[in-house]
Amino acid sequence: MMKKLTEKPRAQTRENPDPEEQIRPVPWVLLIGIAILFTWAVVYIATTDLTGPANWGDQRTLADLGKPAGQKVDGAALFTANCAACHQASGTGVPGVFPPLAGSEWVNGEPKVIAQILLHGINGPLTVKGATYHGQMPNFGGKFKDEEIAAVLTHVRSQWGNQSPAVDTDTVKNARETSKDRTQPWNGDQELNALKTR
Repeated sequence: MMKKLTEKPRAQTRENPDPEEQIRPVPWVLLIGIAILFTWAVVYIATTDLTGPANWGDQRTLADLGKPAGQKVDGAALFTANCAACHQASGTGVPGVFPPLAGSEWVNGEPKVIAQILLHGINGPLTVKGATYHGQMPNFGGKFKDEEIAAVLTHVRSQWGNQSPAVDTDTVKNARETSKDRTQPWNGDQELNALKTR
């Protein structure tokens, strides 16, 4: 007996129909919404004044950012962020490598000399409290402003038993000016001892 030509083969009747989700077009409502948002963005950018003063920013004041206007630089915070890893939070340094700041003749000596150390760094043996240290100290002259160097120096000269007077910004400014042509770190004791007599 012959099958009717209109009947589907058995294999086709076992298969599921093709999914329709992938062939449905994007709804017109969604396309219209996207077009409206795109048009609004273009109009907004075209009509916005981009030449406003840069100092307007987001209208926050220094007080909003945590530093009240007129507040001095925090030397302790600068020390913790930049110096404590080598000289330690206790100011004791690391034997043979990084000298102590506590009781150091360099810290408690001439402010102009220790200012030069921070401005240009040290590369070479340095004697502190009778012990020689062979570590290298980076320069902070390009990273810190004069008032920041003065704040760090004032901090270390008043901590860990040190009782030396504060260092003012003018001292650092003068030290920077007298060595403005220097591009190399100080060569430890050899050069720094000569600075004491200048």
